[in-house]
Amino acid sequence: MAGKAKKRALLALAALGVGAVASGCAADTGAERDRGAPAAHGQQPRLAPPAQALREYAQRLRASQAARAAAAKRWGLAKPPLTAPAGPAAKPLLTTRKGFEVRGQAELPPVFTTVPTKDKVVFLTVDDGAEKDPAFLRMMSDLKIPYTAFLSDYLVKEDYGYFKRMRDHGVALNNHTLNHRYLPALSYEAQRREICGMQDVIERRYGKRPELFRPPYGNYNRDTLRAARSCGVKAVPLWASEGFADHMEWREWDKDLHPGDIILTHFRGREDWKGTMPDMVRTVLKTVTDRGYAVARLEDYL
Repeated sequence: MAGKAKKRALLALAALGVGAVASGCAADTGAERDRGAPAAHGQQPRLAPPAQALREYAQRLRASQAARAAAAKRWGLAKPPLTAPAGPAAKPLLTTRKGFEVRGQAELPPVFTTVPTKDKVVFLTVDDGAEKDPAFLRMMSDLKIPYTAFLSDYLVKEDYGYFKRMRDHGVALNNHTLNHRYLPALSYEAQRREICGMQDVIERRYGKRPELFRPPYGNYNRDTLRAARSCGVKAVPLWASEGFADHMEWREWDKDLHPGDIILTHFRGREDWKGTMPDMVRTVLKTVTDRGYAVARLEDYL
């Protein structure tokens, strides 16, 4: 009799065990809908699609930040550059800076030194094309720093391929005239040849007609802006500060950066500066990063 009782107790325990397994399986099925499937041994659990996408984004962001920090160290920067936010969905309205107007300015491309934005970003622009330093291309690519080039053909034609490599890395190539002449001393037709001729060169060599133009030395008159408009120019960015290999120079009285400021520098090396183009990048990035700014892509805001 005692043996029968023991057998009945074992059968009851077995039934309870089967029920527990079954209910556990049902619970797991519901959990998988919420959390995703369990992971294989040694792997992270698979999450539901929104959570999984968020985790993958965080992993990519960490990897990107680690790569940026490593690149900064490799190029001699004490701190990695800050990452710029995405450009605005609605582009800011560009107006000519007060005191920079010419007669009939409302019908001509705007001339400005700062882009209207509240984002703590600045924009790096590089003029002419004299120095063709491969280390500069490597540095900017490694650090993922956006910049805009304004090119003059009399310098660029020495090595069109250098600027093609630049373009292939996503850099916008814009107009700085054929021969870098002082434009206000020229007739309208002569200015038009300088500006529209460079439009043609960039379109022919690099596949896209520029919409941005920077007059040599920052000097222009009404004929300059009329000529630029006639061959497709939409805006004339000047600059609020200038970067060199060993220092910064400032247009504004407070000698500081402001949201949306445009920084000018040049394709120059030791023949003209106390340093190289990578030295210039270090000077600019140290200034920008120390003041809490990121370098953004100018075209994303225009």
